Amino acid sequence: MQHRHIVVIGDVMLDTFVDGSVGRISPEAPIPILAHQSTKHMPGGASNVARNLAHLGGQVTLIGVTGDDGARDMLLHYLSEEPAITAHLIADPLRPTTTKTRFMAKGHQLLRVDDELTKPVTGNSLTEIISIIQATLDDADMVIISDYDKGVIQPPIMKAIIEHPKRDRFKVLADPKQPHISLYDGVDILTPNLAEFDRFCLNHSIAIPDSIDSQVIDKIAQNLLSQTSINAMITTLSADGILVSQQDKPPFHSHSFARSVFDVSGAGDTVIALLGAAFSAGASVIDAAILANIAAGIVVAKSGTATVTPGEILAANQQIPPFDLNRLSDQIKEWKVQGDRIVFTNGCFDCLHPGHIWLLQTARAKGDRLIVGLNSDASTKRFKGAHRPYQNETDRVSALAALASVDAVIIFEEDTPIELITQLNPDILVKGGDYKAAEIVGADHMKTIGGSIEIIALRDGYSTTRLNQS
Repeated sequence: MQHRHIVVIGDVMLDTFVDGSVGRISPEAPIPILAHQSTKHMPGGASNVARNLAHLGGQVTLIGVTGDDGARDMLLHYLSEEPAITAHLIADPLRPTTTKTRFMAKGHQLLRVDDELTKPVTGNSLTEIISIIQATLDDADMVIISDYDKGVIQPPIMKAIIEHPKRDRFKVLADPKQPHISLYDGVDILTPNLAEFDRFCLNHSIAIPDSIDSQVIDKIAQNLLSQTSINAMITTLSADGILVSQQDKPPFHSHSFARSVFDVSGAGDTVIALLGAAFSAGASVIDAAILANIAAGIVVAKSGTATVTPGEILAANQQIPPFDLNRLSDQIKEWKVQGDRIVFTNGCFDCLHPGHIWLLQTARAKGDRLIVGLNSDASTKRFKGAHRPYQNETDRVSALAALASVDAVIIFEEDTPIELITQLNPDILVKGGDYKAAEIVGADHMKTIGGSIEIIALRDGYSTTRLNQS
């Protein structure tokens, strides 16, 4: 998924979360009094889809419309912190920036207040957004339509996408909110949730299924697809997972991976982002759906309109044990007999993200085999603080070992990997950042054994702490 150019078109918004505690009922009316503790803002709607894609490693162009107001300024501020997102947000003085404000207590919503105008975008704003779409799709790998029915997605916009001169070079996914499936005719894949699926049924005089029966839902989906040129429908079934329906093919039901549910805000954004990123990288519909389902299970356990990182998905998918020192030493001897050059790097690699992946891919390119020394949980706490790591060492090993660029992972308990370096004797020692070679742990040993040191500049904008606070 790394570096794919994915264009997100749709309804951007600002999500605001007002957190507090409730200890009494108002004497003025039978309503709870929220004692305010904190206020948090996040990009929402189509802009949350863009954030999810950026945190997976995609290069994202975000196209939408806002008001010309303080909420727009705040939204642009938060998007500016995402270096992988290029935002083209048209300021329309006749509209407000869509803002959803949720009042929360102990993770539960008490009230949501929406500030919005849902009438279709018109006039100069419509002309400008179509012009941007036509120019941007020339080099797109994937287009995601994030429709929240706030006025952006309408027939002229759909026509600009579906009839683009280079339409054969990119796939189009649509997350629908409007009840007429004909609006989305021409997209490759449609991703309704159950409520949206039911609205399609009502608009086509089809009986709404009275239970979540995958065979019944698939039969209806096949009927709806037959009335369009849409290739597939991926229906999110809330706690029951995801159902893939394709014309003239048996259904595929991926059951939920959620271990706990804390907040479902933005879960649909994560699903379509994962689907789009996976398709852009050549995944099948089935594999993309499985990945999206895993991601949804992770994100609903987080607070707010959260995102997921590659490491969280990889760790949730499999558990791989680390090497022990004796076995790895023997393995390295075999690799060296074959003429392989051994590269070693180390770190905490907490919630593996695109910055980590860049470092590991670049390190692997320096030689033939890449060994990763991983700080244990105890070592990470000493290095990063008592609140870290976000992922335990078992998950972090699994995430790293699942990468094609990594040949072996070994955990060390000490503050530094000097013991590993002196026993494994790699040919190349790699470190990320602005270190000088003489400052790197193990530099003296590498000089003694005739090895070399490589310093790799880190990708700007990615940090485990920032991604987990966003």
